[in-house]
Amino acid sequence: MSLSLQSLFSVAGKTVVVTGGSRGIGEMIARAYVENGAHVILTSRKAADVEALAAALGPAATPIPADLSQMAEIDRFAAEVRARTDRLDILFNNAGASWGAGFDAFPEHGWDKVMDLNVKAVFFLTQRLAPLLEAAATPQDMARVINIGSIDGQHVSPIETYSYAASKAAVLHLTRMMAKYLAPRNIAVNAIAPGYFPSKMTAGIAEHIDAVALKATPMARWGTAEDMAGVALFLGSRASAYLCGSVITVDGGYATTA
Repeated sequence: MSLSLQSLFSVAGKTVVVTGGSRGIGEMIARAYVENGAHVILTSRKAADVEALAAALGPAATPIPADLSQMAEIDRFAAEVRARTDRLDILFNNAGASWGAGFDAFPEHGWDKVMDLNVKAVFFLTQRLAPLLEAAATPQDMARVINIGSIDGQHVSPIETYSYAASKAAVLHLTRMMAKYLAPRNIAVNAIAPGYFPSKMTAGIAEHIDAVALKATPMARWGTAEDMAGVALFLGSRASAYLCGSVITVDGGYATTA
């Protein structure tokens, strides 16, 4: 047994899928894994974006554009992953969408769009890729599924994003359900609940809400790429081998101390 950093935290040689991988948190995770010796398969709805990032990351990154809000696209993407590898060490279910509107005006399509991508896709993509995860796993070194939730699934948001908040609460409980039933198949399932990180989604937050949230954050700053990379690498490495159904909140204390 070795307790060296290399033994505990290395992800070198692992094959990783990152959904929503062209920007924001997905890009942070993808970069962290490529820079630490993994091969990363990236997917995003916009082909130009995901292909540009993969080109920037180099030969260790493979782009496969897909709209995971559609079941046919989930099936196509999973088939393309299977065509490229016979094993998958880590799946990051990161792709997500949000929708903001007042209670009386909130539209059905705003509900369905968010739920289909944020919850339904997490379950069915994991289902489709489970055989590849099992092929990479052993009882001593399980494959990993890491779902990206949100602090909005843990507290009441100051923004009227009803379907987003409900979807992220669902993701966190779905993580616990999947953890229980996939662990016997040597697949460990955990989640990250991020607070405010720079992304296209958080860029749409009103300035006054942004300022209030920053003031209420004990660490008095937003999350950085390094903050997300550290947690993401931990959850994919030997260091997290005894975590099952856990949610790691990464928010500088904003929701966790409210």
